[in-house]
Parts: sequence; C-alpha cells; structure tokens
Amino acid sequence: QVQLVESGGGLVQAGGSLRLSCAASVRTFGSYAMGWFRQAPGKERELVAAINWSGGSTLYQDSVKGRFTISRDNAKNTVYLQMNSLKPEDTAVYYCAARWSQTTVVTGWAPNYEHWGQGTQVTVSS
Repeated sequence: QVQLVESGGGLVQAGGSLRLSCAASVRTFGSYAMGWFRQAPGKERELVAAINWSGGSTLYQDSVKGRFTISRDNAKNTVYLQMNSLKPEDTAVYYCAARWSQTTVVTGWAPNYEHWGQGTQVTVSS
C-alpha cells in the first residue's frame, strides 16, 4: 500500500513562498506519476500540478504557471511543489496524489489517481 505524507503548509503573506513536500512510503516510487491537487472551501478539488514518473513531463493549472514548480527526487521518494508569488486565491488544502504509470503522459484528472495524502493547509493572507 502507498502512503503519502504532505508537509510544508502554513500561513504566508501574499507575494511570499512556500515549498510543499510529499514523502511516499513505497519501494517503487519511480513507477508512479505524482500530482498536487487543492481544494478550497465550497469548491471542487482541482489539479495544481502533476509530474510523470521520471520528471520529464509536467502539467500545470493555468493560474499557477510561472509561479509554481513541481519536481521529484526518486532517490528520496519525494515530490515537491515550490510555490512563489502566492496569492490569497491560492488558499486551500493541498493534497498529494499518486498514480501507477510509467509513461510520459501526465493527467490532471483526479479519479485517475489511486492514492492520496491527508492534505496540508496553505493560507495566504492579503
């Protein structure tokens, strides 16, 4: 079973930065595509960014392009989300997700992801 544990959330002022980390407890981390999703109160869960198993393909929601960067370290079983120039509308619970996939295709459709973390709160004050 895959367990995902997010960390790095918190309270930050608008324009600030945070780096989220997601540690996976699985031997074959390199066989999983990874995604970061977020859910704000009263809204549906949405893709933030996703990355394929090798890190060679990425996908971003339009609203975070140029501000957020997803990356992974397969030797450390960890995926990261560097968030810069944060805005109040980025406030949400951020979830890490894993999907068994060894292709270059990256999907942003949440039901495609089999494993989910418990989430970490990111709050951006204006």
